[in-house]
Amino acid sequence: MLSQYQGEVLAELLRNGMVESVHSGHYLALNSDGSVHKSKGNIDLPIFPRSSVKLFQAAAMVRNGLKVTPQQLALVQSSHSGAKMHQDAILNLLTEYRFTESDLHNSTDKPLGTLERELWGSHPATHLAMNCSGKHAGMLATCALNHWDTKNYLSLDHPLQQAVLKEIEMATGEEVVNKTFDGCGAPLFSVTVRGLARALHMATVSADPVYQEVMAAARQYPEYVGGEGRLNTRMMQVIPGLFMKDGMEAVLVASLEDGRTLVIKIADGSLRAVGTIIQAAFAEWGITTPDEKMNVYGGSEIVGGMRATL
Repeated sequence: MLSQYQGEVLAELLRNGMVESVHSGHYLALNSDGSVHKSKGNIDLPIFPRSSVKLFQAAAMVRNGLKVTPQQLALVQSSHSGAKMHQDAILNLLTEYRFTESDLHNSTDKPLGTLERELWGSHPATHLAMNCSGKHAGMLATCALNHWDTKNYLSLDHPLQQAVLKEIEMATGEEVVNKTFDGCGAPLFSVTVRGLARALHMATVSADPVYQEVMAAARQYPEYVGGEGRLNTRMMQVIPGLFMKDGMEAVLVASLEDGRTLVIKIADGSLRAVGTIIQAAFAEWGITTPDEKMNVYGGSEIVGGMRATL
């Protein structure tokens, strides 16, 4: 029996009809009215949602006066691939608010996208290339507008981070039980799978103009939320009204305009099965997605593949 942390099996990798590997985790699908459509694993388990909550971080910024274009707002909630168009747009946002790259306090990294990282080659990691630099640029802009300190904007007790905490607790309907820091250096707050789904459903169907503005920006500019070839970008480009955001350690959230909502957390942190699970989940709702089939090869022949077990 799997532990509460492992959840239940969500996908299986088959070779010649035999299960070779499994991916377990936690899964919650909500109907348009917010009722539970299907759940697996422990949906009341606190998890670190990682970048899947950038919608709510961006909403806290907008609620505190951030004024940017829809394209820029997509970048503020992005985990961008680090393409030139991403970095140039973030530099423009910084310049508009009289900042430079040196004002960013996120960690340094090379581009997240596979092609973008290959093109980057041996160049050193930078703050700008790191996939969360759009969020940090938005944080700096919000601080400037409110005359908040920009040197310690990542401190847990900073007014901006307190506003983000308030936004997340309000949206999830939960009190955060674990506060730490994400890989980029920004504060990170635990939520349950159920709370995360509740929050995304609420934001999707809410008449709140802040949520509508933030989600509309992501839907309009999915290539700035992720990047070319990325799962959430591909999906949002072809499914009308879809909002989707991924996070490290295999967390993914998605919602349709009518409020149907998905939250996935793979226990081992591997993203390998997420596309297959998403495709199966949407198929249950009669929605065709880009083909996320994963084949298993024996030499040059297909001898198996990944299947979801929802």
